Amino acid sequence: MSTATRNPEAAWRRRDRLWGMAFVAPQALGMAVFTLLPFAVAFYLAFTEWNGFGTPQWVGLANFADQIGDPLLRRSILNTLVLALVTVPIGLGLSMVLATMLNSIRRRGLYLLLLFAPVVTSQVAIALIWQQMLRPDGAFSSLIARVLGVVPPDWLANPYTALAAVCLVTIWASVGLNTVIFMAGLQNISPSVLEAAQIDGAGVLTRFLRIVLPMVSPVIFYQSVVAFISSLQTFDLVFVLVKDAGPDNGTRTIVYHIYDEGFQKSDFGVSSAASIILLALTLLITAIQFGAQKRFVHYEE
Repeated sequence: MSTATRNPEAAWRRRDRLWGMAFVAPQALGMAVFTLLPFAVAFYLAFTEWNGFGTPQWVGLANFADQIGDPLLRRSILNTLVLALVTVPIGLGLSMVLATMLNSIRRRGLYLLLLFAPVVTSQVAIALIWQQMLRPDGAFSSLIARVLGVVPPDWLANPYTALAAVCLVTIWASVGLNTVIFMAGLQNISPSVLEAAQIDGAGVLTRFLRIVLPMVSPVIFYQSVVAFISSLQTFDLVFVLVKDAGPDNGTRTIVYHIYDEGFQKSDFGVSSAASIILLALTLLITAIQFGAQKRFVHYEE
């Protein structure tokens, strides 16, 4: 008598594992080919000098030393951090306010559709539309001139306003997704908890600060981590919206710097080193966020 006949449950579990591996295999193969393999190649190239042709020449830590002393990389890191520190708090705060308002409305389908439309729109299309709106004679500038009676600057050609314009467009494009996720978190709060607090005399602001925010803090934490990582990877919006990283490299982000070094200057070793620096910066910021979550994130026990 075979083992499968003697132990049918073991045979069933073995067959179930094989089917599970078969379903997971395409995704695992795709991750290996399009994620792990490129990462391994980039990590190797970071220690070499290579222009895309011939054999890479090993240079050790020279590329990292070159990038640490490169003022363009420092400017890129500063611009990226400013972009993240401006867009993430403002974007999440605005999304929370909108989610709270929409959560109290029954017929909110149209509002959610309008808010979510930028999320499913191509970043290139968004950049092209806002590029026209931010022109000196565009709709945005014309509105400011008509309402405030002042002549607005050329937003994308001014080194002091180009990054602010990128922040504005980034917030506008991301607020819809954050609002929908925050609404899902708000709908998990039991109405009886809020009703009990109202009966005890808690006002609207008190209920929001003492009950709503603590109960949705895990969602806020998750969205803040994702939003920071996304901000550190900003490229396509800047690439299309502002020509050549803006005046005086005012909108040059880290990913744009990686693209410029690799595909414009054909220095893939330096470009790969910059990408490893971006990875280290992302891990550092994420670690700080996970360390700080113990103070403001409240999980249900």
